[in-house]
Amino acid sequence: MELQDEDAEGQAEFWQLALAFVDSLALKCEVELGIARIIQEKGGLVSLSEIVSSLQAPSSDTSRLMRFLVKKRVFSVELKQGEAYYGLTRLSNWLVRPGESGLAPMSLLLGHPTILAPWHYVSKCMSEGGKPFEKAHHRDFFDHNSDNLGFVHLFNDAMASGARVVLEALLSEHKSVFSGLTSLVDVGGGTGTALNEIVKANPHISGINFDLPDVVSTAPNYPGVLHVGGDMFSSIPTADAVFMKSILHDWSDTDCVKILKQCRKALPKGRGKAIIVDVVLRPEEDTSAFAASRMAFDMVMFTLTSGGMERTEEEWRVLLKEGGFSRCKIFPLPTLQSIIEAYPDPDEPVVLP
Repeated sequence: MELQDEDAEGQAEFWQLALAFVDSLALKCEVELGIARIIQEKGGLVSLSEIVSSLQAPSSDTSRLMRFLVKKRVFSVELKQGEAYYGLTRLSNWLVRPGESGLAPMSLLLGHPTILAPWHYVSKCMSEGGKPFEKAHHRDFFDHNSDNLGFVHLFNDAMASGARVVLEALLSEHKSVFSGLTSLVDVGGGTGTALNEIVKANPHISGINFDLPDVVSTAPNYPGVLHVGGDMFSSIPTADAVFMKSILHDWSDTDCVKILKQCRKALPKGRGKAIIVDVVLRPEEDTSAFAASRMAFDMVMFTLTSGGMERTEEEWRVLLKEGGFSRCKIFPLPTLQSIIEAYPDPDEPVVLP
């Protein structure tokens, strides 16, 4: 008989937290095996024997994984004549959404050894200083990516999948943020996935996808999108508005101010705006289903970057003010991120570093 006192509850909470790595790595295992895709392609409920046959795997090993994933609500299960039949759930539907709009690549990225290794240096860096990623890999995240093309491909796929999810929410909930614009530059836009979705939904906008030259050199051609290579710390192409999704959380406050001042310089005098899509932390007020994940991503940024972080609303307002944007409006999205519309003070001169 299980104890029901507070001491036992505390022990149970310890084991849940200590074994949480099994959740994420079992999900990664499922993505690598493609079990959700097998279930989707066969339609309806699929028997364990059919899954085993598709995987050409031992049935006992597969049944243990499926039992665990059912417990975690990745799959549903029904027993028919003594055999288990599995189906998709609202969670696993995100692994097999139509086209390339699912989150499966994000699971592969977050469970990759390159991402996990820095966690073994977090306590050391907390007590002695230093950056976990640099301790683990002997260089910073961006330098590491410059000659690890396989990891970069995985990273780009994950970022693109996340961009599609966020853009779907943004364009359905707050498409009006793009009203009245004739041009938009996506700063740090990668291979152009996000900007392509914006321009498709707003064909009156001419898009400029701006990133490092070696990044945009691999970008596919999109109608209405021009790829431009450069350095956002030096200059940014001019446009009616600047768009940045999950960029500023990579950088320290000092670096963010430098980027924001370049954004301000890129806007028409006396008008224009920055459209920032990033996490906004509200530690006490946030009761949404995304609250814990937003806090977790702040720790991820600590392990991966040299000063990046997720910020509270007040921290965002201070940062934007220092970068030349005196006013902002924040709108939550039904995902991890929020929209921050930031407007420069037309009477305040831009002072670049």
